Amino acid sequence: MFSKLKNKYYELKKYIKEQYNKLSILDRYILKQLLSVFTLGIIVFTSIIFASETFTQLIKQITLYGIPFHIAIMMVVLNLPQVIVLTIPISMLFATVMTVNDLSLKSEITIFKACGISIERIARPIFCFALIMTFVSFFINELIVPSATVQSKLLAVYSVEQKHIPDNKVNFTVKDMNKDGTLKRLFYAQFCKDKTLNNVTVVDISKPNDIQIIQAKNGTTSDYGWKFKEGVVYTISKDGKKGEKLFNTSLFEESDVTFGIGDINDMVKESTNEFNFFKLIKHIKRHKNNLEKKIITEYKISLFDKIALPVTTLALALIGIPLGITPPRVRYNRGFLFSIIIIFIYYVIRALSISLGESDALAPFVAAWLPVVSIAIVGLMLFYKKAYTI
Repeated sequence: MFSKLKNKYYELKKYIKEQYNKLSILDRYILKQLLSVFTLGIIVFTSIIFASETFTQLIKQITLYGIPFHIAIMMVVLNLPQVIVLTIPISMLFATVMTVNDLSLKSEITIFKACGISIERIARPIFCFALIMTFVSFFINELIVPSATVQSKLLAVYSVEQKHIPDNKVNFTVKDMNKDGTLKRLFYAQFCKDKTLNNVTVVDISKPNDIQIIQAKNGTTSDYGWKFKEGVVYTISKDGKKGEKLFNTSLFEESDVTFGIGDINDMVKESTNEFNFFKLIKHIKRHKNNLEKKIITEYKISLFDKIALPVTTLALALIGIPLGITPPRVRYNRGFLFSIIIIFIYYVIRALSISLGESDALAPFVAAWLPVVSIAIVGLMLFYKKAYTI
């Protein structure tokens, strides 16, 4: 099996090399510069997003939900594909502007024009590369992101379920705390074996007017919370009208208690990243009558955005080419500054458009495609001006 995969890898590598060698010297020259800057952009922008958002999420999961550090790291790695989908368009713009700007500063574009090579011909390998990255972004979003998101959710559920089960310990207590640091529940077990608490006592003070004490022969975690067997429940509650305290006792052979389910629900809320384009269509049709209109609208925006976001790669490449061509008298590199400005403008339009879509001020299709179309129109105007009128 491994040898077959290895042979296919070498065959693919050989095929790509053959196709690359068939390209003209000009195409190879531009693509070589473009690829190096694009790779740098992927690394830089992915690191920035990780440092600002994902790392904060990692710390929250460790401190708030009690997730072990190694599992939290695995969850962060599983979120990497969806971050890369976001950074591909940004990196494409960065690579386009920096590469064209470098050619312009070295007067190579002027030399190309003098040799009869037009701006349109220079832009051809850039557009081809942007088109390939558009398909790569789409396939990552369709094939890798959904499965990675589901695996991340499963890890979160597993961690929350197992965080109260310290195996092979004797006579120990475990505290379950509220977000403000106050005590919510106290677990005591005589001993733990094979992830099962034996002779367990739980004091639950999560409700302001009730105190519940559960004593059971053993207890384990489940998808629904805790499963206790052969026990008794003592409930002390306060009557709000009379102010009297009520004491109830009930015996059970087996009981499911939803301790900790709130934590799981906070962490594993249903996300559109769990579905690819076609599965999300089916999901919307199946639950159209069950979900709130606002949620359906958000799902529809995400559905159209699964196509619009990869196409943004082409739109940003289109606007990056004319912005990278500097006037003859400008002798400094403006590429990085232009990249930052365009990225900022794009995400402002995107955030505004999606917000208007979620509030029903825009149709979901318009909300998802408005940023892409806006950038593409401006890019076409600038490209036409640089390529055909100057």
